[in-house]
Amino acid sequence: MTAEMKKIFFIVLLFTIQVTCIAQPQKLPAIIINDGDTMPVVYMRAIEVVGNLNPEAAANLAKYNKLRRDVLRAYPYAKIAAAKLKEINDHAATLTRERDRKEYIKSTEKAMKEQFEGDLKKLTIGQGRILIKLIDRQTGNTSFELVKDLRGGLQAFMWQGLARLFGSNLKSEYDPNGEDSIIESIVLQIESGTLKIPEAYMTK
Repeated sequence: MTAEMKKIFFIVLLFTIQVTCIAQPQKLPAIIINDGDTMPVVYMRAIEVVGNLNPEAAANLAKYNKLRRDVLRAYPYAKIAAAKLKEINDHAATLTRERDRKEYIKSTEKAMKEQFEGDLKKLTIGQGRILIKLIDRQTGNTSFELVKDLRGGLQAFMWQGLARLFGSNLKSEYDPNGEDSIIESIVLQIESGTLKIPEAYMTK
């Protein structure tokens, strides 16, 4: 703390004590100093003094906060996608006929669409891109591979073309040690419990 800041802090401290004593007279704890005088003691909450952020740092902070918000928004859907994929694969493995397997996958897709389509439409393009990345993180497969495995190559090709129109890529792979390292750090905070997903972002 600089000398100037110390002076300001001391003035604020004295002003606070004066206002407190005038507004509401009360007994204060005290200590006796070396010369026998009694010195009142006032306990205050600790404060942190920080300087103004420079424009570049402020822009980076705003960018990070936006990314964190987008990850918090997309992460629950990536978890659901991973759980649903396991459920589909486990059940499909018990079906011996290909026709039954296709009907099961189609009915499951319809049910998920009815449940989540409205919420997913509320995602921004940026949040959608992050969701595609997180699905790869959670399942070990890109969204393109998942569509291809479940619905066939033609469907995967069509959905990839649609995604491209909105600047997304279903073939995007998650790179936790490279371009997605900041996303990974945010996800690890979520999974460790140090970063909570807002109630409004939780899926129903």
